[in-house]
Amino acid sequence: MTSRITSSQTIGPFPHEGWRWAAELSQLGATATTWITIGGTLFDGQGQPVSDGWVEAWSPAAATGEHERPMPGFRRCPTGERGEFRIELAASPQAAPGEPAAWITLFARGLLKHQFCAVFLADAPGLASSELLAQVPAARRDTLLAQRQADGSYRWDIHLQGERETVFLDFE
Repeated sequence: MTSRITSSQTIGPFPHEGWRWAAELSQLGATATTWITIGGTLFDGQGQPVSDGWVEAWSPAAATGEHERPMPGFRRCPTGERGEFRIELAASPQAAPGEPAAWITLFARGLLKHQFCAVFLADAPGLASSELLAQVPAARRDTLLAQRQADGSYRWDIHLQGERETVFLDFE
């Protein structure tokens, strides 16, 4: 019998120092594309910012425009003192309508197992035909939508628990 259980652990007290190399590596390499910037705050169950979290983003569409980078389409970003994070991905005209801008993995204090979710751009074409969003109750879909700001960037806050809890995915 094959077990479907995999090992996991909390990220410990020093992830910012231990994973700095991976965050820096995911930012290396010049590209000639336009950028999509998604920023926000990671909140815990009490609504407090999580200053020792990590947000990882994988965007297959962005990878097509980032062939110069050591890790095309992948970003690893620590949260700041106020729980803030910022992800910059290459904008891709090949992005399929209704697909997420990025697949997200979250690590944070108190999480015994990392969490998975996805972020969509609220003004992206094809959201109504998204197979993934169709599986999420309509009242909770906005927890996966990044809203365009006046400066052209996107705002997306992540809530680990509580009334505004972000929809997390379970892969089998």
